[in-house]
Amino acid sequence: MTKPVGVSIEATPKKSFATAVDWPGWSRSAKAEALAIETLASYAERYAPVARLAGEALDDPDRLELDVVERTEGGASTEFGVPGNVTKHDRRPVSAKEADRLARLVDAAWQTFDKVAKGAPSDLRKGPRGGGRNTSKIVDHVLGSDHAYAREMGLRLPPPDPADRATVEALRAAMMDVLRQKSDGSPLAGRKWTTRYAAHRIAWHALDHAWEIEDRSEA
Repeated sequence: MTKPVGVSIEATPKKSFATAVDWPGWSRSAKAEALAIETLASYAERYAPVARLAGEALDDPDRLELDVVERTEGGASTEFGVPGNVTKHDRRPVSAKEADRLARLVDAAWQTFDKVAKGAPSDLRKGPRGGGRNTSKIVDHVLGSDHAYAREMGLRLPPPDPADRATVEALRAAMMDVLRQKSDGSPLAGRKWTTRYAAHRIAWHALDHAWEIEDRSEA
């Protein structure tokens, strides 16, 4: 028997996020809770290679069982398209072993993003209204967001230069050092984000844009 995947729901009347509480980066949204859960399940096959890259394995997507373990009220960030709530499950203690697992999953999300961006065309298919960033702009956006995320983790580092890989790796290494530390579930650096939430947010953002690039690279 497969173990159910715990899911948290962050919802507003207009938008809901479904997030796998133990799998950083596996979080999807839709207009309603049921649709968000359905979308999350449909992305299991896309998330599974990320988990394998981290040395982890998901259950067979065809036998996947999702179990809603927490619901929270969303806000402006939810409706903007960001899973912004730090939940009770995000405040659980993190052992050294679990911290290493979370860090490996975040690193796998970064590796996935880098690989997708490197293999993508420079110009991506536009949206129905002609909008959407090209590949280089998405890369700039993800790296800039990671720099902002690092500040939420208590780090003060120079912004990475997309043209200088050493600066990107230095930022990520510092963030990984924080994620690898065991925690009692308290916010990092006395701010808001916990270790688990930081892992979720960083990995979600990298994968969300990796999958966007993949989808917009299609004819």
